[in-house]
Amino acid sequence: MNMLRAIALLAMLFVLSGCGYNAMQRQDEAVKAAWSEVINQYQRRADLVPNLVNTVKGYAQHEESVLTQVTNARAKVGTMQLSPDTLNDPQKLQQFQQAQGELSSALSRLMVVSENYPQLKADGLFQNLQAQLEGTENRITVARNRYVKAVEEYNSMIRTFPNNLTAKIFGYQVKPNFTVENEKAISTAPTVDFGTRPAAPASAH
Repeated sequence: MNMLRAIALLAMLFVLSGCGYNAMQRQDEAVKAAWSEVINQYQRRADLVPNLVNTVKGYAQHEESVLTQVTNARAKVGTMQLSPDTLNDPQKLQQFQQAQGELSSALSRLMVVSENYPQLKADGLFQNLQAQLEGTENRITVARNRYVKAVEEYNSMIRTFPNNLTAKIFGYQVKPNFTVENEKAISTAPTVDFGTRPAAPASAH
């Protein structure tokens, strides 16, 4: 009896392996690992925000609205916790993406504002923070691209026959992915014109 069970178990393992089960496990883990790196890089950016805001505030105290936007966007990002286990929810991923896009946009506004303050641009701490921010943005792009690729490979695998049958049996679902074009639109900084000022009121005669 035990021998029959062992044979049945080996046969089942062989069938599962042939139907892509092990490959699905590997691809699912690859997606989770890629997502963890995305989160790490976004967190690296969020950690830079307080020092960046404080440095700009020292030279550009009148830019309160921009500083507030960055601070609020950073706070919103902090509330959007998306673990690898909840990646199958497209609505949560969209909300996460929108929050990160809003922070990108706010930081872009901050960089535009800094162009109007030569002393700020010359500040060594600001230059260092700006370089770190630029490097982090590049890392985010790389991490996101790797995640997008991992999800595409995973989704392609579980949609093909006979893997789709195995996926259905074990509950593997298609994962939502980043919508790059939408975030690109969200992250586009608005035009800021420092050349026009309100006209002074006419003096009474």
